[in-house]
Amino acid sequence: MSSEEILLWIKEQFKNTTELTQKTLDYDNKHALLFYVKSLIDQESLQKLIIKPFFEMANENQFKAYLIALPQFQKVESKEQAVSEVTNGNTLIVIQHDLYLIDLQLATNNQVSTTSVETTIHGSNIALSENLMTNINLIRTYYHQASLSIEYFTKGEVNQQKIAIIYDKELVNTKALEIIKQKLQQLDQQVISASTELNNYLNDKRFSLFPQMLMTERPDRIVYNIAGGKIALILDGNAQALIAPAVFFDFMTTMEDNYHTLFISLFVRILRYAGLFVSLLLPGLYVGITSFAPEVFRTELALTVAGSRIGVPFSSFVEVLFMLFFMELLLEASIRLPKAVSATATTVGGLILGSAVTEAALASNIMVIIVSAVAISTFVIPVNELAFTIRIVRLILLLITSVFGLAGLTLGLYGLIMYLVYLDSFGEPYLRLFNYQKAKKSSEGQA
Repeated sequence: MSSEEILLWIKEQFKNTTELTQKTLDYDNKHALLFYVKSLIDQESLQKLIIKPFFEMANENQFKAYLIALPQFQKVESKEQAVSEVTNGNTLIVIQHDLYLIDLQLATNNQVSTTSVETTIHGSNIALSENLMTNINLIRTYYHQASLSIEYFTKGEVNQQKIAIIYDKELVNTKALEIIKQKLQQLDQQVISASTELNNYLNDKRFSLFPQMLMTERPDRIVYNIAGGKIALILDGNAQALIAPAVFFDFMTTMEDNYHTLFISLFVRILRYAGLFVSLLLPGLYVGITSFAPEVFRTELALTVAGSRIGVPFSSFVEVLFMLFFMELLLEASIRLPKAVSATATTVGGLILGSAVTEAALASNIMVIIVSAVAISTFVIPVNELAFTIRIVRLILLLITSVFGLAGLTLGLYGLIMYLVYLDSFGEPYLRLFNYQKAKKSSEGQA
């Protein structure tokens, strides 16, 4: 295949993006044409190894011999290879219809930190940084396709914050992409300083309890979702990206689910959903059964529960509300305290609180067990945004149960499901079961 055909092919692959940079070198009857992706290459190496020698050498033949002698030189064998290498951080040089590939990939892995929120035992622990170009480089390092498109918006009248929209133009959900672009164009705010702010501004349902965009710090999770047709938004100066559209089941999965075998992954997911229901329903069940329908328990268990509440001056609802309130205070304190003392302070505080309230007969022993189980189950939810939501919904269901009993808890759960059915994320039904197997195959095919 001729060099002209390869160049036409490359330009065709990048025609809908602004990522491909074309630079012309022309000096003293010497001509060269450079093609590269700016966010992927080391610009200092480009200047030192290519541009400077071009102006210093006597003729084109000498410069061609110099390029071939470079250890970063790679021969062009096909148009697909040329596109793949350009998206992998190589620079394509055209001299007298001859093509040369020089590897000038920018390595930024040493400039990023490790994950602190979405930690895993298996797989990569590289996290996004606060530099936009570094983050784009990380994503392109994992995603070697010319169809990967990046569009830039500048928002915020005061701080002029740069926002990158990243998607695969061949796999993207076009309806969601149009909605996101339209909302970004209509966005009119003086200051946008964080991804969470951008999340609120892009959602029509700002007062919705459940999040409609997934926040992540993991480049591998971003790549996985882009391969599944989703859109990633990265704000300059933020180490977390937004992924849309996001359905409910996205917030209950981790990247580690893909690294385990089928049975281990299935067991972990069942455990996670069991923890979700325990965290959501256990306080309401305790109040509904002890206050309205104790006959639900076996006789021995009912007597044990009644015996543990001897001397407690409050109703079961006040007892649960009292303990949940202090549990929420401990959780909030663990976030706000310095890391050096947060674990010790909250652990000691929880132990003292649990033993003190039972000795003072302000709460039963079973209530301490229930609150501990609820707290542990809350930590099983992998995404913090959903965990915060469950903490609020749990209190709403508790209030309904305290008035209407177990029937109120059942109706409240039905109402929650109806609310989730009503929600959507940029045109996608919120309870839609995403086809992870398809996304996984797409990701593997592009790796």
